[in-house]
Amino acid sequence: QVQLVESGGGLVQAGGSLRLSCTASGRTYMWYVMGWFRQAPGKEREFVAMITRNGESTTYADSVKGRFTISRDNALNMIHLQMNSLKIEDTAVYYCAGGNVQSTLEKWYGVWGQGTQVTVSS
Repeated sequence: QVQLVESGGGLVQAGGSLRLSCTASGRTYMWYVMGWFRQAPGKEREFVAMITRNGESTTYADSVKGRFTISRDNALNMIHLQMNSLKIEDTAVYYCAGGNVQSTLEKWYGVWGQGTQVTVSS
C-alpha cells in the first residue's frame, strides 16, 4: 500500500514562490501517475498538475500553466510542485495523489495525502 505525505505549504505574499513536496512510501510508487489537486474554501477540489510514471509527460490546469512546475524524483520517492508568481486565488489546501490512469479527474486517483495549506496574501 502506498502512503503519501505532503510538505512545504505555508504563508507567502502574492508574487512569491513556494515548493511543495510529496513523499511516497510503499514499493508500488513507481507504478503511479502522480498529481496535485487543490481545494479552496467553499469550492470543489480541482486538478492542478500531473506527471506520468517516468516523468516524460506533464499536464497543467490552465490557471497555473507557466507558473507551476511538477517534477518527480523516483529514486527518493518524491514529487514536487514548484509554484512561482503566486496569486491570492492560489490559496487552497494542496493534495498529492497517485493513480494508474493518466487523467485530470479525481476519480482515477486512489491514493491521497492529507493535504498542505498554501495561503497567499496581498
